[in-house]
Amino acid sequence: QVQLVESGGGLVQAGESLRLSCAASGSIFSTNAMGWYRQAPEKQRELVATITSGGTTNYADSVKGRFTISRDNANNTVYLQMNSLKAEDTATYFCNADVTRPWGTRKSYWGHGIQVTVSS
Repeated sequence: QVQLVESGGGLVQAGESLRLSCAASGSIFSTNAMGWYRQAPEKQRELVATITSGGTTNYADSVKGRFTISRDNANNTVYLQMNSLKAEDTATYFCNADVTRPWGTRKSYWGHGIQVTVSS
């Protein structure tokens, strides 16, 4: 099995920063694309940022210039540095990883989610 464990969420004031981490563990041969998504109350889950194993990144327009995604391939970990946080960034943030298992199968996994609350 594969587990994704997120950490680093919390309550901050508008304008402050947070850094989210997500570590993938279990029977993993390699992690391909990894990313962060978020879901606010009564809204659909939306992409925040993704990063390929080669380091190519993609961001939602709403976070460009404020958030930075990075990864540590050796430790199957992805990070999200969130600066200049706004009240509208308040959501549950989910980590996602496209994982290749040792026997060759490939599957997308999700973390349980972590709460980020930004007070204005």
